[in-house]
Amino acid sequence: MNKLKIFLIGIFITGLIVAVASGPLNINLSLYFNLFFVYLLFTTLYSHLKTVVKTGNVNIDYSISYGLSFVLFAGPLGLFLFEIVNRFYVYFYRKKTGIADEDEFLHTFYNIGGPALLHSLGYFIFYWLYPYVGDISFGYWGLLITIVALIDTLSSILLLIIFHISGNLHTGQDLWDFIKGRSFMDILKKALSNGLLFIFLLEQQWEVLIALFILYYLVSRSAVFQSRSIQDKIERDRFKKMAYTDFLTKVHNRTYMNKVMIELNNTEEEIGIIVGDIDTFKRVNDTYNHTVGDSVIQHFASTVKGMLSDGDYLFRSGGEEFTIILRNRSYIGCVRLVEQLQNSIQNTPAVAQFKSKQITISYTASFGLYFYQSNSETNIKDAYVHADDLLFEAKNRGKNQVSTLNSIIDLPSKRA
Repeated sequence: MNKLKIFLIGIFITGLIVAVASGPLNINLSLYFNLFFVYLLFTTLYSHLKTVVKTGNVNIDYSISYGLSFVLFAGPLGLFLFEIVNRFYVYFYRKKTGIADEDEFLHTFYNIGGPALLHSLGYFIFYWLYPYVGDISFGYWGLLITIVALIDTLSSILLLIIFHISGNLHTGQDLWDFIKGRSFMDILKKALSNGLLFIFLLEQQWEVLIALFILYYLVSRSAVFQSRSIQDKIERDRFKKMAYTDFLTKVHNRTYMNKVMIELNNTEEEIGIIVGDIDTFKRVNDTYNHTVGDSVIQHFASTVKGMLSDGDYLFRSGGEEFTIILRNRSYIGCVRLVEQLQNSIQNTPAVAQFKSKQITISYTASFGLYFYQSNSETNIKDAYVHADDLLFEAKNRGKNQVSTLNSIIDLPSKRA
């Protein structure tokens, strides 16, 4: 931790030395104060939209998006003074709102020195190379893009050093993930925005400058709200999925089954409802334990799910009881599928852990299939009851049985 403190304070001191050594402000005090307060107003607004870089115990901001235009107009000392006021505002705001981390004060010094130092480097490069490229078509913009790309690269290197010192960079994959997070579009956006702001500053077009800031702020705010809206939707969808999913088998639960039944009721389509139940399941729990029983239930759900089509549904409707809704199939197609399910369960044992050993559990299941047309004459919940009765009938004839009924032609069928 001492190495990290030395490095962060060293960046601050280096930035201060470069700022002081670069000489006085490039502009008079009156103009500087105008510049200072306009940039401070909008960077204060932007500070509430920013994403903080937080890795482990390190909490670091990226530099303000418009620091380059500020330093090109006011010089390194002017930017350093601005960064002090801006960053300490952010520090006190975070302390007041309770979102500051324990080393926020230390990190503030880096957030002052790092951006000031890197943008000062951009300042020297710009005024060194501009006389050579200024008269070339798009030379001004090409130079700015190059400078912003260099600043972004050096900023990444400094952050990687900080993460390495703090022990938050462990593998090559961590390094690659960080590098992939850099965006050329962000570099281009910073170069174009800073280039326009610098031009308007040179021409003293304050109204246009403020209008441009407002436009950037509104666009950024809209992007943040859109991002939050998308994130909220993802969270809602995630919780909805959790509410409709059985935690053990990861298939749909009975709550979702009721929802689907309401949606499919009176649709005039032909539907096959299957109620399946694992035979003599209590014996599994009594012989082994409930963990082994859970493995059997999971195996049953996985086997059945793997044999269904996209339009079909699988629900865990009870402890070891499952309900299947088949769509876009004929009665014969439904019968063939339920027979395949019966044979697959019979011929594929479940694998479980018992007393630190891997064991296989052979088991069977019985099924009741009710095939009908969803209309006003037959409620889907009544169809479910019929399928459950057929399962009961299959159980009464012994384990590993299938009972089916095609209500459309009223033709009962029993199969062993």
